[in-house]
Amino acid sequence: MTIPALLRSALYAPGANSAVLLKSARSAADVLIFDLEDAVAPESKTTARAAVSRALADPVVAARTVVVRVNAIGSPWCEDDVSAVAALRPAGILFPKINTPADVKLAEAMLSFYGVPRSTALWCMIETPQAILNAQAIGQLAQQPNARMTTWVLGTNDLIKEMRAQHTPLREGVVPMLAIALMAARACGLYVLDGVHNDIQDTTGFAATCAQGRQMGFDGRTLIHPAQIEACHHAYSPSAPEVEEARAVIEAFAQPENQGKGVLRVGGRMVELLHAQMARQTLAMHEAIARAQA
Repeated sequence: MTIPALLRSALYAPGANSAVLLKSARSAADVLIFDLEDAVAPESKTTARAAVSRALADPVVAARTVVVRVNAIGSPWCEDDVSAVAALRPAGILFPKINTPADVKLAEAMLSFYGVPRSTALWCMIETPQAILNAQAIGQLAQQPNARMTTWVLGTNDLIKEMRAQHTPLREGVVPMLAIALMAARACGLYVLDGVHNDIQDTTGFAATCAQGRQMGFDGRTLIHPAQIEACHHAYSPSAPEVEEARAVIEAFAQPENQGKGVLRVGGRMVELLHAQMARQTLAMHEAIARAQA
């Protein structure tokens, strides 16, 4: 799978707070998620929708990668949410509570009905036991012709609630479900983001679970505060030794005397062609980060 526009960090911003929406656009987050769902009380849904629409029209915001999280399919607000942002061309629309393939089809149909341009991707929240059990079937819809679904976001708070589990430092209660979602996403060519860390002050725990997510294979993580961006980027960016090693592997396989070889010794260890592919992904990520920082 190729490296997309950076997805290391996706910062939630509450849709009802116009100042925070605009402030988030000045953050270093790779993606902004303007939230019309959990962060907005029922009585504020209409004003939040208007605030998000105004923010999307702002030139500073328009220059960023912005995804709008709408309310769940079947709620009183979902269709109005989609209709309001359709013409404003967000990078994606994130639907919560996607539980079955039928939910994905309804989301796809809604995007088409309201004229959401093809440039706007479908993002899906995977956040219930039912979604985990249906992960492969949901993911396979991304392989259909003209599918919009590109990215999953894990809703770890909802998973813990639904499982009657507990929040623990290394998330033992949800790691099996994270792994299932990751496998399904990778099998179906989807990108996938880890869930949030609730305690903004717990920088040690946040860093540990970022490292855990990177080791598992997530593309990045959703965040609830700008203070979490730096640590998240540190975890999800190739380190200097990783970049150096990737270059060495690619250079070794490029040598004329190594043409046609499937296994080489590089830096004291045996590497195969699959390691060269991984090395190219590492360098692609490194170069994308460098471009973003230029």
